[in-house]
Amino acid sequence: MTSKVTEIAPDIYRISAVHPDFGFQFNQFLVKDDEPFLMHTGMKKSFPVTLDGVSSVLDPARLRWIGFSHFESDECGALNEWLAVAPQAQAVCGFVGAMVSVNDFADRPARALADDEVLSTGRHRLRYLATPHVPHCWEAGLFFDEATRALLCSDLFFQPGDPDALTESDVVGPAADALRGNLSGPMAKDMPYTSYTDATLRRLAALRPQTLAIMHGSSFRGDGGKALLELASVLAKTIGPAAGS
Repeated sequence: MTSKVTEIAPDIYRISAVHPDFGFQFNQFLVKDDEPFLMHTGMKKSFPVTLDGVSSVLDPARLRWIGFSHFESDECGALNEWLAVAPQAQAVCGFVGAMVSVNDFADRPARALADDEVLSTGRHRLRYLATPHVPHCWEAGLFFDEATRALLCSDLFFQPGDPDALTESDVVGPAADALRGNLSGPMAKDMPYTSYTDATLRRLAALRPQTLAIMHGSSFRGDGGKALLELASVLAKTIGPAAGS
């Protein structure tokens, strides 16, 4: 595995590698600032690959904040490796994630953020948005950079394979195809549909993001709000109350 590094928005770098066991991309996002922020640690066994990518942008020892959506290996599996490399680094996540999993797992306690709390890293302002079960897991949450209008959206808009780093064309279509293709099989039904899924996606759309930093697949530049509303419609028709209609 080797990492590819692409600047997808001012001072936001996409660090991407295709995992041979899965056949699709695992992407981390580095915000280069006074207090550098990394979204997703990558898996523990992939740490050297991610470390190389971060090192091509800045000294990894400068890393200050490590964020993620939910407690899963690709989201935070290498958290303790990053804490060892960066002495001032601290995990940052929602209250539920910190209390239920992260503070027991991590070598240093996490900073727990309230819904809508803003983490300032210098020029960038990262707003934490609690999104329970979107994309999945009780503790799920996302970060929105108010400076660049970039939404760090974790597993939303999953696309398989090794597509381009950044696209200005359709990301909803490939994500919809992947969602429908994953309705059966051993890894089926990875995304639940709850009574607040639609409202959560509409809340994200209302932020009017201009960049969608997608964990698996191409990042998107364009009308992110429109893409989120279209994704909400796809989910409702595929796994929600309108499924099969």
